[in-house]
Amino acid sequence: MGRLIDALPLDYTDSVVLVGAVLIGVSSGVLGAFAVFRERSLVGDAIAHATLPGVCLAFLVAGAKDAATLAVGAGLAGLTAAALIVAVERTGRIRPDAAIGVVLSAFFSLGVVLLTYLGNYGSANQAGLDNYLFGQAAGLLERDLEAMGALCLASLAAVALAFRPLKATLFDRRFAGSVGLPVAALELAMTALLVVAIMIGVRTVGAILMVAMLIVPAVVARQLTDRLSTLLPVAGLVGAAVGAVGALLSESAALPTGPVIVVTGFAAALAAILLAPGRGVAWRARQALRDRRRAATEGVLLDLETALHAGPPPTAEELALGGGRPAREVRRALRDLDRAGMLERDGDRIRLSESGAAAAHALLARRRLWAAWLEHGGRLRLPDAREPDPSDLRGSLGDAAADELERLAAAGGEW
Repeated sequence: MGRLIDALPLDYTDSVVLVGAVLIGVSSGVLGAFAVFRERSLVGDAIAHATLPGVCLAFLVAGAKDAATLAVGAGLAGLTAAALIVAVERTGRIRPDAAIGVVLSAFFSLGVVLLTYLGNYGSANQAGLDNYLFGQAAGLLERDLEAMGALCLASLAAVALAFRPLKATLFDRRFAGSVGLPVAALELAMTALLVVAIMIGVRTVGAILMVAMLIVPAVVARQLTDRLSTLLPVAGLVGAAVGAVGALLSESAALPTGPVIVVTGFAAALAAILLAPGRGVAWRARQALRDRRRAATEGVLLDLETALHAGPPPTAEELALGGGRPAREVRRALRDLDRAGMLERDGDRIRLSESGAAAAHALLARRRLWAAWLEHGGRLRLPDAREPDPSDLRGSLGDAAADELERLAAAGGEW
């Protein structure tokens, strides 16, 4: 760890904070994903808050502010809180969110009481325990990084070794039990991994803000991929990036590290929700706009094909009137068709070019095939259950099935 710190172009304190933030991001990203996909994110919040009384009790027992001892106290308190949440839920009378709220408030209140007691105790050794509320990255030492790195590596190794049973339990408990997996033990292991992630990060980020580090990387990664095997490393990389950027920003602006890391993570999550390819709100809005524009253009193309068969080439105004479409929409569609080389003009009159006529005929064929699917699709013997693509039915069903649809439609007098 010392070589890594020396290799960074920062002073010692900033290098330690940066490495610590990266370790927190990696562990929280990978391990917190299990809580997010079990819909147990708030359990992480309760466990994070529960570490405060554990830290205080560990100090009372040890009589010294040793980082390893306090981390053990935080971990034991977190496991106790998780066990209490499960016990309260299993009474059958209290909803899970209420059980989480009860345990969170009770443990956190106990932690505040113990902090107040220690503050009045008169010992200077307790100074700085209240930093576990909001975190104090500047207090990290190289030996703390070694402990954090060991916990991080051990937990990641456990995830890698038990990935398949953890995945099965995560997404389908009944299936996991039916194939003989120890579901209860695996769920306990996921909770223990969550506690480990909190132990690694609570000193830097703080008990109040730690839940953000557990949730944000998984949220960002979920916007980018659908596969858990890809999502976990992506979440770890996102967490590392958020931790590193937040640490550097806090150092340059002389702001508290934990809150800046969380704000950075929020910005990353917001950007992913808005802009992620295939999932982002802005991406979907743009795609929906493109789809509407393409549908309008195809509609105008068919209107023009129909008008040309019914009489002389129409003007844009006549085409809008005949198709019942807004004139602005027709003009825009005609511009798109013209740019694609599908139109020929004779003054104000519009006709289809050779490529435009071919595109219109292909579009009519696709629509007739889709109508045949809606009417006769249930009579096809497909090798598997599939969702056909309306824009490319032949490509999604295959030539044999498409030819059979055409035969059925022709036999029914619809082709």
